Amino acid sequence: MPRWKSLPSELPEKDRQLVIQLRRLKDHSGLGLAALAAKTGYSRSSWERYLNGKQPVPRKAVEELARVCGADATRLLVLHEMAERKPPEPAAAGTGAGDTAASGTVADEPLGTPTSGSPEPGTDPVGPRRVPLRAALAGVLVSAAVAFGAGLLVAGGDDGGGDDGGTKPVTYGPGRTYDCDDQGRKDGAAYAGHSTTAEALIDINGSGPDVVEAQCQLKRHGFDPGEVDGLYGPSAKSAVRDFQKARKLVSDGIVGPDTWAELRR
Repeated sequence: MPRWKSLPSELPEKDRQLVIQLRRLKDHSGLGLAALAAKTGYSRSSWERYLNGKQPVPRKAVEELARVCGADATRLLVLHEMAERKPPEPAAAGTGAGDTAASGTVADEPLGTPTSGSPEPGTDPVGPRRVPLRAALAGVLVSAAVAFGAGLLVAGGDDGGGDDGGTKPVTYGPGRTYDCDDQGRKDGAAYAGHSTTAEALIDINGSGPDVVEAQCQLKRHGFDPGEVDGLYGPSAKSAVRDFQKARKLVSDGIVGPDTWAELRR
């Protein structure tokens, strides 16, 4: 497997998650950049730029990579949509109902039959309410993003909330450490009692119970992540890289499904 370069620090998090998933898909396929160029409509240099975060990945490239790797593109395309979305621009001062035409395409949300002249009792005197099409579609995209997140970032186990039903906010980092208990095995996988995830992506400055679980599993395998504090800092990332090298995985310091599979052994 290739040794990937670290992604640019200024790369937005949503773009980073998309590139990470594309890298993993390519590595699982065993295809090199030249082979990808031969099987898709994109050159070797284009794939090099896409997979190293130097250039935004076109939607069509995502679809073609999934096709040649024999994978379902649905989740990748949701990630692509999330990465592509831009924050909404602030509305101009004084914008009102009379400015609707300047706001772009709109979609009708019927509230009753439009009438001419005097409205009938019980009807909306202004007729159908018109809402921006972008706003009408936002709920669909958010729902898809949540569904994707549930499949990609599956977290389980104790969230550190204590006996109050998890209502207290929990912080992870220096000043608080956690015990690594041997919870035994289930279906051949080892657990330390903090999370049951096998898929959560963890990168630098990540925090939470998944990080605690990863730190415990690293210690169990003889790799020192530093304090078991639930904060994925430089020491933990260095330990993950060493662990990945020892297991002949992509040594990128990012905990993902392949690394979890080895940590759980």
